[in-house]
Amino acid sequence: MSTIPPPPGPPLPPSEPPVYTPPPQEPPPYVPPPQVAAPGPIPNHLVWAIVATVFNLCGVCVCLGIVGIITGIVAIVFAAKVNGLLAAGDFDGAARASNTAKILCWVTTGFAAAGILWIAYSFTLGGGMAEFNSAMEQYKSQLHQ
Repeated sequence: MSTIPPPPGPPLPPSEPPVYTPPPQEPPPYVPPPQVAAPGPIPNHLVWAIVATVFNLCGVCVCLGIVGIITGIVAIVFAAKVNGLLAAGDFDGAARASNTAKILCWVTTGFAAAGILWIAYSFTLGGGMAEFNSAMEQYKSQLHQ
């Protein structure tokens, strides 16, 4: 029987027993932070903004109607932001957007009311209907020539 001689060099130190290392543990599952309740219902005023803008379309021939349409569109944009900000948890931003939309809705409603009153005045007391009838008569006479 042959034996293999030890390798040349200094003798190896005695080996130490392996140290036990526990297997890596998985991190705890993600638990989202609790949702903070809103300080109260925050209205978005979207329907009001749309209705006021549509009423401004009735008075579009008056310069107030054009300004009312612009403020109405801006009111619709701010009103549409409210629900998104609430879903994101930005209650202060939602309250600011709601307040801005409400102010713009009041302004738009004022322009719509002024435009509708101006049109009503024009056709009743302002002689607008008589002017309209004379313009129609001129148009009819031009058609028949």
